[in-house]
Amino acid sequence: MADFSLHPAFPASSHAVGELELCHVRLHDDARYPWLVLIPRADGLVEIEDLSVEGRAALTEEVVAVGAAVRAVARVLGVAIDKLNVGALGNVTPQLHVHVLGRRAGDPAWPGPVWGHSAGVPYPEDVRATAIAAARAALGL
Repeated sequence: MADFSLHPAFPASSHAVGELELCHVRLHDDARYPWLVLIPRADGLVEIEDLSVEGRAALTEEVVAVGAAVRAVARVLGVAIDKLNVGALGNVTPQLHVHVLGRRAGDPAWPGPVWGHSAGVPYPEDVRATAIAAARAALGL
């Protein structure tokens, strides 16, 4: 896709994993949760409805693929996943993006939402590198 610029909030809170057909994928920098973010690579997208029918179908398939990558990140963190949460909120960052994160009973925000719960815990550099490598492998990147 052409004409893509990343909202400045993303580099401040996440790390690049790689590129899928539609989306740029990032690891959210909170080591308490296995958490990836998909950002469709086209400027001006705010809502899922802003994508074409084909784009919406591609986004759905990429969410499914990223679910497997979230599980790979969970293995790096040594945590189980009870439920994958998927959300396209955009209340803080208007650029269309979809969060895919693994939740488990007893995680710091359980059973409530992770957004706004508490300050994140940044990944140690070595764990972050291993998590990104695991996500890339799960996505075939």
